[in-house]
Amino acid sequence: MDNLSALKIDRSSGNLPKRQKYRRWRYVAIAALVIVAGLGWLRHSGEITVETTGISAAYPYQGVTLLNATGYVVAQRKAAVASKATGRLEWLGVQEGSIVKAGEVIARLESADVSASSEQAAASVLAAKAELEDARVDLNRAQDLAAKKFVSKSVLDQAKARFDKAQAAVAVASANRKGTEVAVDQTRIRAPFDGVVLTKAANVGDIVTPFSSALDSKGAVVTMADMSTLEVEADVSESNLSKIKVGQPCEIALDAFPDLRMQGEVSRLVPTVDRAKASVLTKIRFLARDPRVLPEMSAKVAFLSEALAADKRHVLAVVRNEAITQRDGRSVVFVIRDGVAHAVEVKTGQKIIDDVELLGVAVTKPEKSGDEKTVAILNVGDRVVLNPPAKLEDGKHVSLAQK
Repeated sequence: MDNLSALKIDRSSGNLPKRQKYRRWRYVAIAALVIVAGLGWLRHSGEITVETTGISAAYPYQGVTLLNATGYVVAQRKAAVASKATGRLEWLGVQEGSIVKAGEVIARLESADVSASSEQAAASVLAAKAELEDARVDLNRAQDLAAKKFVSKSVLDQAKARFDKAQAAVAVASANRKGTEVAVDQTRIRAPFDGVVLTKAANVGDIVTPFSSALDSKGAVVTMADMSTLEVEADVSESNLSKIKVGQPCEIALDAFPDLRMQGEVSRLVPTVDRAKASVLTKIRFLARDPRVLPEMSAKVAFLSEALAADKRHVLAVVRNEAITQRDGRSVVFVIRDGVAHAVEVKTGQKIIDDVELLGVAVTKPEKSGDEKTVAILNVGDRVVLNPPAKLEDGKHVSLAQK
């Protein structure tokens, strides 16, 4: 019995207070979570779930656009410049981007052999002319003697025949010399028109041949284009051909310069339909030359129903018409900043399709969108409430609807 009583658990030991200590901290943690959750509920209990739309940039021409198409900038006058002769490239005087004039020598092949032949032909011309002069003297003497009956007619005929033969020899020698001069000139590669060098295909030391059939030989030395002939080529579906015509005004936008808009007009329609794409190739010329435009740039073309004046071609800030609502007799939009909707009074301008112009809207966003001074400023890119509910007020917390 004494041993059994010694085995009883002593509940008065230090374990019980320690357990009570843990239980107390657990209650404190639960209370803190309840308080935090309560504060969050109080903060968000008044939130309104809204849909949003953005303030975007638009151009007035979009309101008179009949058709949109995509294409590429292409030079209508473009050439792969080569030589008619075969030889080793001795000198190259241009590089990519060089501006050249028509007839300017841009490269030269080795020409020692043809130059020697040309000099030999020139010497032959001099010899033939000397022979011709001697024959002329003999002919004149024979004619004087024949007139005085000092020589027979056969002597005069021989002198005349020699003179005619000398004249023919001069003609042949001159033709040979001209041929060798052409051969020498063919070793000089000239620009066929005013333009800009686009690519360089050969270097000094390369073998250049007209047909580029030899191993490691080059055909074209450079490729160049006349930048004044740049146009946009766009494929237009044959079902939309009734919407375009020659001379129709267009707006051209380049992917390389998103904020640049250039005026153009339909230059011509290629009179055939591409069966594979069921489209017609349409060519649009630029009304003004811009040095930033380069061949092969991708472009978007808007075909317009009417041309716009210069003062109506600037970029506008627009928003969906459903984002504008009335509050106290004022037109306002609710711009969202840090989860809070701020009512901003706006003035509207022209309507562009489903959007309406916002007057006085900045194109660039402020550095600190959360600054109180910028709350009343709208900027392209801001998010505003779409179809604001009647219970939405200035300063109200909002949450975005999940799509």
